[in-house]
Amino acid sequence: MTKADTARLAPFAYSPRSIGRIEVTPLGLGAMPLSFENKADDVENTRATVAAALDSGITLIDTADIYAPAWNKVGHNERQVADALEAYGAAHPDFDRANIAVATKGGITRAEGEKWGRDSSVGHFRTAVVRSKTNLGVEKIDLYYLHRPDRTRLYSEAIETLAVLKDEGHVKNIGISNASVEEIEIALEVLGEGNLAAVQNEFSPRFNHTSWDELQFCGEHGITFVPWSPLGGTGGGAAEVGGRFPAVAEVARLHSVSPQQVVLAWEMSLGDHVLPIPGASRPASIADSAKAMGFALETGEKDALDRELLPKR
Repeated sequence: MTKADTARLAPFAYSPRSIGRIEVTPLGLGAMPLSFENKADDVENTRATVAAALDSGITLIDTADIYAPAWNKVGHNERQVADALEAYGAAHPDFDRANIAVATKGGITRAEGEKWGRDSSVGHFRTAVVRSKTNLGVEKIDLYYLHRPDRTRLYSEAIETLAVLKDEGHVKNIGISNASVEEIEIALEVLGEGNLAAVQNEFSPRFNHTSWDELQFCGEHGITFVPWSPLGGTGGGAAEVGGRFPAVAEVARLHSVSPQQVVLAWEMSLGDHVLPIPGASRPASIADSAKAMGFALETGEKDALDRELLPKR
C-alpha cells in the first residue's frame, strides 16, 4: 500500500506504520479468534468481521498456519482470511486486494492427539510456506514470521532459512514472534540492519514486563513492534481492562469511548513503530477497536496511562 492509499482511508490520529517495504494502518486485525471452535464453522460471521475491519480502514490482517479448531485443520484461519477477502472483493468492485497486507507465521507444529511442537528445519519451512501461500491464495506472502523459537536448533539457522525463502521470492518481509532482545539481535546479525521487518510479542496493560525492552529495542533499530493480545487476551483480560485500570476507565469516561479504545490508542502512542493487532471474532469488536486510530490522547492523559500501565523500573 502506498502512502497516498493509506492517507486517503481515514483521518487517523496516528501515523501509518511501515513493516519492511509495506505501509499499513497503525492498527491491524488479529484473525485468530475466528478459528476458535465455537466460531470456526460460521463463515458468514468471519466474512462480516473481516468486512468490518476493512470498512473501518484497517489494511493489515494477522493469521498463522496453526490457528485452527483442531490439529487436522491446520491452515483453517489462513483459508478463512482468504475467503473473506475474496467475498469482500466480490461485493465491492472497487476493492483492491493488493492494498491489504496479510501476515502469517510458521514453525509450530500440531499432530494427531493435539501434540504440539516446534520445527524450524529447512524441510518444515519449505513445506509450510508453500502451504500458507496456497491457503492465502497468493504468490508471495506479505510478512512471514518465525512463530516461536525451536530450542532444538540454533536460532540463527531458522533466520537463515527464512532469508533463503525471501531470496527465492516466497515472502516479501521477514518477522519473528515471541522473541527476546537477544534473539532480535541474532536476527539482525543474520539479516542485516533494516531487513527484519517486525517483532510480534505479547504486550498489554497486564502483560508487558517481559516485552517492554523488546518494544524499545525495536524502536531504536527501525523494526515494527506488533503487540499480540494487546487488550489482555480472550480469557477476560480484554473485557475487564476498564475495571482493572482506573486511569484507563477515567480517560474512557472523559472522552465517551470504550476502555479498549483507550488502551489501543495508548499503545499506538508509544512509538510510530508500535502496531497493535487486537483479535476479534465479531464485527462489532473490530469496529470498536478500529476507532482507536482516530482517538488522540492528550499529553497529560498519556502520562497518567504510562504511570499506571508501564512496568515500574
